[in-house]
Amino acid sequence: MPLYKSITIAPGTQLLIWQITESLEELSEGVALKDVCISRVKNMKSEQHRKGFMGVRKLLQTAGYSDFDLYYDVNGKPHLKDGKNISITHSFAFSAIIIGEAVTGIDMEIQREKVITIAEKFLEPEFAYLNPTHLEEYMRKLIIIWCVKEAVYKMISRNGLSFKQNITVHPFEIADGKGSASVKFEDINNIYPFVFEEMEGFTMAYSLEKHS
Repeated sequence: MPLYKSITIAPGTQLLIWQITESLEELSEGVALKDVCISRVKNMKSEQHRKGFMGVRKLLQTAGYSDFDLYYDVNGKPHLKDGKNISITHSFAFSAIIIGEAVTGIDMEIQREKVITIAEKFLEPEFAYLNPTHLEEYMRKLIIIWCVKEAVYKMISRNGLSFKQNITVHPFEIADGKGSASVKFEDINNIYPFVFEEMEGFTMAYSLEKHS
């Protein structure tokens, strides 16, 4: 399938989403990979993971880049050789990237109740405003919180940063589609805005590095 969505989220910064409906062969057509990435794809046990990886490369091509323009630093954070910022995610049926001037982080997750059983592993102060008696809303908010924390983690990309101890998602309403999260870690004491969206059984969230 062609590009699912493309929107400008900040000046000079673009969000691109690919919905994966193709076979792996179709996704791979016309996509050149570095030798290290060819080996990486071959060693992936899951075809779904391979598709997600190739979906990201399709998005790079859409944005005018290739796998050869992408590299990772010692913390595992992706970068582009021209100095533009990039954040990457893929989950089952979707791949997504943000490319541009702004420092950002993005995450997508499939919506499933499993998140309820692991909630205590990634949040603590947020329990004060969550209502587990409304199961569907509770699950949706947990997934949003997970996506936000993952997005913020990717944006900051520092070893030792804890979802539970260092990143707090402030109270939000699903209908608003946005909110804020605070980070207190080492020399960081900042608040970051985030935006989220639910689509076809998935949740996406991204955060921008704007201090307040």
